[in-house]
Amino acid sequence: DSFLISTLHAMVDHQAEQSVFIWGPMGAGKSTIGKQLASALKLTFEDTDNEIQRRTGVDIPTIFEFEGEEGFRKREAAVIDELTQLDQRVVATGGGAVLLPENRRNLAARGYVIYLHCSTDQQYERTAKDKGRPLLDTENPKEKLDELMEERLPLYRETADLEVTTEQRGAASVVKEI
Repeated sequence: DSFLISTLHAMVDHQAEQSVFIWGPMGAGKSTIGKQLASALKLTFEDTDNEIQRRTGVDIPTIFEFEGEEGFRKREAAVIDELTQLDQRVVATGGGAVLLPENRRNLAARGYVIYLHCSTDQQYERTAKDKGRPLLDTENPKEKLDELMEERLPLYRETADLEVTTEQRGAASVVKEI
């Protein structure tokens, strides 16, 4: 483990204080893995959804209710722009951050991008009881997850420096692989 951690430190140091950005679909484990990775690297952890909630004082479903997805995405892009300009961070983005070209450009240009992948079946298992996911507030959430994956997968992959599966894996195993 210490070899892996020192290797990751060297990678981060070599990249002129660049940060590490984690993205992927909802339920892939971005926040959980991001926190553990930041701890292992002794970096600051940031979560774009948490930052948006902190700034607005309301949860994500409330933002969607009053501003729609477009309003939320504007807030998200502003937070991503700010957080990606900070050094030595591990930043977990929301699953839909991949949709805006400026988010993809900012992440790719300002740090090391890790795409966490898991199947839509795994996503469904992990998110089925979570009421804080406005895009899944639908008759058939599994079908919605399939649609989102089809639309977003190529975008995640085109921007990622590294792709890691979280399918049927614990966070420690994923962090070790990273």
